Amino acid sequence: MSHREHKAQAPRSVRVYVLTVSDTRTEETDTSGRLCAQLCGAAGHQVTGRQILRDEPAEVAAAIRQVAAEDRADVLIATGGTGISRRDNTYEAVAGLLDKRLDGFGELFRALSFQQIGSAAMLSRAVGGLHGRLVVFALPGAEQAVRLALERLILPELAHLVYEARR
Repeated sequence: MSHREHKAQAPRSVRVYVLTVSDTRTEETDTSGRLCAQLCGAAGHQVTGRQILRDEPAEVAAAIRQVAAEDRADVLIATGGTGISRRDNTYEAVAGLLDKRLDGFGELFRALSFQQIGSAAMLSRAVGGLHGRLVVFALPGAEQAVRLALERLILPELAHLVYEARR
């Protein structure tokens, strides 16, 4: 089957869980998590939950495992903690859980980011893949980066990704 045929068989709506990883964001100031939930909802997907966690790798990994084990979502999108500072640990937490990586996601994201922010795009460690049947993405915490990743890469393929993960 072609990718077009797979997309045609994909579900119209999938369940999305949004995880904000930040030492400083609160429900009121979590603009990136809010944007992620809004864009997913506007695309016809069901946001099944939102959570804000400190950038502690064990806590982030535990939250992802719990969402997967409890079948709360088909997709988990994490925002924040993908840079290279001492407190940026989301990449380690997510990458360590992935059974299958979507290397193309990070590569394409950085290429598109380069068009917007130049060479600073190389500092992003955005990553995606599968933890069991849960599709997982880790995005930077900046609103502009969340919008770019969702609108240009994730949302156009989200149902297709879930379809493939379930096969």
